[in-house]
Amino acid sequence: MFRITKEFHFSASHQLKSLPPEHQCARLHGHNYIVEVELSGPELDEYGFVRDYHDLAPLKRYIDDAFDHRHLNDVLGHDRVTAECLAKHFYDWCKTHLPETTAVRVSETPKTWAEYRP
Repeated sequence: MFRITKEFHFSASHQLKSLPPEHQCARLHGHNYIVEVELSGPELDEYGFVRDYHDLAPLKRYIDDAFDHRHLNDVLGHDRVTAECLAKHFYDWCKTHLPETTAVRVSETPKTWAEYRP
């Protein structure tokens, strides 16, 4: 199996209102997010690619237009805006547009990652 990944960055705020008020994530706060998309395939195309990285440009536009410098609770329309939920959201978007998508990872901090992989 061949596998490629590409990283995307955005900054946004969120609030996990279902947490106890004393929990730091219950307060409005923000992160510099990293989204890593993984695409896989058993064969390469005629050019030697799983998928041309240029084909991921629509994902960059989607992230820049809908997520960058936004309040994620408003963007996603709910209060469960965790890295895990974001990974699933981006996976679903990518799978629709890039069928080779096999996983999406989201980082909120340099030391933490959440991954959605069916």
